[in-house]
Amino acid sequence: MIITKIDPFTREEVELLKEQFDVYIKTVIDVEKKISSAGCDRHFESEMILLNQGSKQDNLWRGIDLETKTIDFNSFINIRPAQNTSNEIRDDEIRAVFEALSKYFFTSIYE
Repeated sequence: MIITKIDPFTREEVELLKEQFDVYIKTVIDVEKKISSAGCDRHFESEMILLNQGSKQDNLWRGIDLETKTIDFNSFINIRPAQNTSNEIRDDEIRAVFEALSKYFFTSIYE
């Protein structure tokens, strides 16, 4: 189940989102518009939802591990030759915004 929203995910929604991988939720966040799309099987699915809603590729980043509460900064969708040449988010400012938004959207995990 994919849920796309601008508000934090409720505990009930987190339970639905983790059905796909149990301890990992694939998440894509637009760091400019502050929108999260989560629960996809592949990141490109949430990426396409956000792109279809007007997000720009340069603003989309991903991932969260529920078991360790680790925000995952590594994904194929992060590779952009003109902006980011690695799976890992390299820009410290984007990384900080992504981390803050991940904690915002998954407040119920980080409380």
